[in-house]
Amino acid sequence: MAVVRQAGVLLLAALLTSRGLFAQDPVDSATAPAPLPSLPAGAAATVPVDQLKVLLRPTEIRYVQQESVLLPPTANIKALYVNAWAFGSPKLWQLVRLADETEINAFVIDVKDDTGCLLYPSAVPTAEQIGANKCVRAKDAKARLDTLAAHGIYPIARIVVAKDPLLAERKASWSVKDRDTGGLWRDRINIAWVDAYNDSVWIYSAQLAQEAARMGFQEVQFDYVRFPDEPRERMATAIFPAHRAGQTQREAVREHVALLKDRLKPYGVPVTFDIFGLTASVTTGDLGIGQVWEDFVSVADVVLPMVYPSHYYRGAFGYAWPNGQPYHVVHSALTDALKRSEPLPGSAEIRPFLQAFTLGRRLPRYTPFEIREQIRAAEDLGITSWVLWNPRSVYQRGSLRPKHGSTSPETQTVSSVRGGR
Repeated sequence: MAVVRQAGVLLLAALLTSRGLFAQDPVDSATAPAPLPSLPAGAAATVPVDQLKVLLRPTEIRYVQQESVLLPPTANIKALYVNAWAFGSPKLWQLVRLADETEINAFVIDVKDDTGCLLYPSAVPTAEQIGANKCVRAKDAKARLDTLAAHGIYPIARIVVAKDPLLAERKASWSVKDRDTGGLWRDRINIAWVDAYNDSVWIYSAQLAQEAARMGFQEVQFDYVRFPDEPRERMATAIFPAHRAGQTQREAVREHVALLKDRLKPYGVPVTFDIFGLTASVTTGDLGIGQVWEDFVSVADVVLPMVYPSHYYRGAFGYAWPNGQPYHVVHSALTDALKRSEPLPGSAEIRPFLQAFTLGRRLPRYTPFEIREQIRAAEDLGITSWVLWNPRSVYQRGSLRPKHGSTSPETQTVSSVRGGR
């Protein structure tokens, strides 16, 4: 009985200390509960509730079993991309409410975006050395993650690898060099890139991913797992200092994808990768960026092809205007993906990124109809997971199904944006 009483004290402590911004109420000192009695010497130490990975049920203590909180399973993700600014601002509560009322059950959240800035202060030495902690977006990230958990939202940490101008500027020896100037090589919009041949670049991303998993992210997703997609004449001036003689871009990406998966293995979280949609459809070469479909699906838990109709070239899949054919383009692209994976036993799940933005002045504007057509294309192929991408993290309620038993939400409009990867 003494063991049962001690377990009861631990359970009560956990219930009284649960966190989450939506769940926090001010405590009235007059009505606050009395301090819990101290445990006798030799009793098990309590674990902070935000580190517990069990769901508590109203049952007798001795029958309580640990239950994974990795919910929903990766095959049933319906997610929104949430940039770091949105996550760290009051806008997050609007997105949480949207998830509460619709089919959305997961958020893809920038832990390191393509500026090199971080979501929260990091203890990773490289992050501290390059000043990445000086541009964090959400110092209360842990409390916000607690809120997502309270609302049943599955948090996915997105980490950009090779497009990291902050790292490139502060760690020049890890960066792509310009053949003509000897300085940093830059892309068309004057962004410096790190050298994807360099092991240290990938190890830094792996360390950030490990930290995110410890904080409570249930999945880690890597983006820009590639070399720059620049014109041939510009790439001709790029020097990669870590390049070994005879090593190809494909080999470098493949080796480092395996490195990331291996470094995350002890943490038990799914390791997933964003890749170009064309990777599934091009059967020769690596698109000039080091990405080959089979190299990812043979290693990853999930691959996320970015099958945005606006990003396909005129004539793709036989359509003169791919952006105006959201159903057919997504259906064709994912059909190619399924065919490429079919011969590979144990290949990764496919979870497409779908277009939830209008690209500049390009028509049509993406309304709920165009977005739902993409979702329908995926689901017609038996793919039950997807992520909506809008770089501003603005989403139209009318493009989402209401949660079972709730009333259909009204359609909301969204401004056109210049964006998409």
